[in-house]
Amino acid sequence: MVTTLEQTPRNATHWSRTSMAKRSGLSKSTIGRIWRDFGLKPHRADTFKLSTDPQFIEKVVV
Repeated sequence: MVTTLEQTPRNATHWSRTSMAKRSGLSKSTIGRIWRDFGLKPHRADTFKLSTDPQFIEKVVV
């Protein structure tokens, strides 16, 4: 759990069940159960990034 919260895998933005299973030596199912029990969703971003598209507002409003 600490690794999920405090580290990111090489060449990735977040942990997947597969990458965490390989790193920890546990099965993908076990990783999924642990993440579910603790409410962890590493695939969900905690930040918001505004588009730099100059026509962004027009595209959103329409």
